[in-house]
Amino acid sequence: MASNLNDEKLHEICAHAAHEANRAHRASIGEDPGPVWADAPEWMRSSTLNGVVGALGGNSPEQLHLSWLEEKRRTGWKYGPVKDPEKKEHPCFLPYDELPLQQRVKDRLFVSVVRAVASTITAAMVGLA
Repeated sequence: MASNLNDEKLHEICAHAAHEANRAHRASIGEDPGPVWADAPEWMRSSTLNGVVGALGGNSPEQLHLSWLEEKRRTGWKYGPVKDPEKKEHPCFLPYDELPLQQRVKDRLFVSVVRAVASTITAAMVGLA
């Protein structure tokens, strides 16, 4: 990769794109899409960036969800029927195979967007686009 784009910046770009794609997906299935990337709280941005590192490291959507579960567990989250950051409850605090299809699609979308954005940027930086 060219020296004027470091991994941290690439991860930030990928996280922003994946976050916004997931917001659009959540809105399309009738969920609260949550804040735009610029207004996302630090815990959300950090979690998304961790997901980017996993996706670029080869994690499958299922592996990504397992990593997300571990991160949430470490920071005190638990299952709850509605996402509530103050109570640290989340309806996706479940094993991957117990997630509703729409939530598994969200994980696949995340991985696909991250890899597509990183591949496009990397190709452009080395003159292959």
